[in-house]
Amino acid sequence: MPRIARQYKKSYSNVYHVILRSINQQEIFFDEEDKRKFLKYLKNTKEKYDYDLYAYVLMNNHVHLLIRNKKEDISKIIQSLATSYACYFNKKYKRIGHVFYNRFNSKCVESLEYLLNTLRYIHYNPKKSGICKSIDYNWSSYHEYVKKSNLIDTSIILHYFNDDVKDFLYFHKNYKSCLEEEIEMEMVEKRALDDDEAIEKVKEVLKSNNFLAIQTFDIKKRDEIIYQLAQIPKIGKKQLARILGVTERMIYRAIKNKEERT
Repeated sequence: MPRIARQYKKSYSNVYHVILRSINQQEIFFDEEDKRKFLKYLKNTKEKYDYDLYAYVLMNNHVHLLIRNKKEDISKIIQSLATSYACYFNKKYKRIGHVFYNRFNSKCVESLEYLLNTLRYIHYNPKKSGICKSIDYNWSSYHEYVKKSNLIDTSIILHYFNDDVKDFLYFHKNYKSCLEEEIEMEMVEKRALDDDEAIEKVKEVLKSNNFLAIQTFDIKKRDEIIYQLAQIPKIGKKQLARILGVTERMIYRAIKNKEERT
């Protein structure tokens, strides 16, 4: 059985982008029955642990999930899901050993911008892999937003598009931004500071735990502080925006304003 339990960064919003990867990049879905079975286990764990599921995609050797856990530890949810599918997979194909990589990958989703871009990135995976367009792929939550929902809590996301599916579709057609988001996600893997480490660095500079106070400062003072924080080695602009509770655009504008004044 897969050893899925792990230490992970806790999301303040309780929303996580979870990536379940196969061991040695082997295929974990050989036919449609396999994918239907995984979705069945996904539905079972959703009913058992009562979490919100905003997006998913099943690829040949990995799975993306966008989850908001309400009660249970995210590790418990993913361990249950992975173990159920691994038992099925090993029995069907008469094999033993791990199916999934021993530790799942999760990323905290702390802002609306990051939430929507993550959802779009998940749905874009079939297109990125050269399989087909998102709308033509049967094994992602994209069609649940467009047609009929089954596993997905679509109302939460569609609310941000004024419950207009046309706006949702238009957002997904913006591939350029989606590719930029993919690059950002890949950079997270390589970034030296995780959010907990970055928060400690921000505390050192601000000498305070009240990060939201920066929003009440006058523009000049705010820009100077943001500029100083942006100089922290290995801290990302999106990461800094999440920690301060501001938009990424405000971070870039503050840096630009500060540089123009000096």
